[in-house]
Amino acid sequence: MKKSIISDAIINIFLMIFAVIQIFPLYWLFTFALKDNNEIFGGNVAGLPQHWRWINFKIAFIEANVFRYFLNSLLVTAITILGVLVISATAAYALERMIWKAREAFLKTILLGLMVPIHAALLPLFLVLSRLHILNSYAALIIPYIAFGIPMAVYLFTSFFASIPREMEEAAAIDGAGIYKIFFVVIFPLIKPALATVSIFTFISTWNELMFAVTFVNKAQYKTLTVGIMSMVGAYTTKWGEIGAGLMIATIPTIIIYLLLSKQVQDSLVAGAVKG
Repeated sequence: MKKSIISDAIINIFLMIFAVIQIFPLYWLFTFALKDNNEIFGGNVAGLPQHWRWINFKIAFIEANVFRYFLNSLLVTAITILGVLVISATAAYALERMIWKAREAFLKTILLGLMVPIHAALLPLFLVLSRLHILNSYAALIIPYIAFGIPMAVYLFTSFFASIPREMEEAAAIDGAGIYKIFFVVIFPLIKPALATVSIFTFISTWNELMFAVTFVNKAQYKTLTVGIMSMVGAYTTKWGEIGAGLMIATIPTIIIYLLLSKQVQDSLVAGAVKG
């Protein structure tokens, strides 16, 4: 009995230490965003601010135009997630559940996209987008983001579709349901965990992406949050507290999205483990 109590106590202590390690970066970023340069470089790096400079958030939002960049990132990310979900789910269903020639070749071709580094496609994409005259626009970011999000999403969806019994579709077909009704009424509700997983992966990769955003967009009206925060670094002086406020603003949506969809992600991981 005593050994069980001691082992439980050790596990709880370990989990508490692990939780503190995970939460500390958020605490540090929050306190960093409420300081000025004198306090940051004066030795109070990880402590609570001596003067709580909430004005840093106001300056970042209004004067540094972070609010505009935030809306741009939100628009680009939302359209990207929607595009990836619709294209990948329908493509994966056709590749996994339908019988047609060359479907294995098509699947392997799509999955080859997982092996293409984003930096290797930078120059070819720039030339293509330039010739299409869509540089400095939302499309210049949304199209590449969707293209690079599809391979991973198709891989996850095909794995999830493989675990769904085909008898459900056969029963729906016997009742007179067509292919679209089978997909949207029977199959679609069953893949919510996979949808949540793909949404989180796509959100993180799109929301935090910098290379494409800084290369394909130069106009301030189309810049995303990562580029906007980078532009806050001055040539001679940099107000790091205001940059910290911008980073905190950029971090909050990621936390909210994960908290909202974490249960579905766990369900998809458990489903994959049971299937394996």
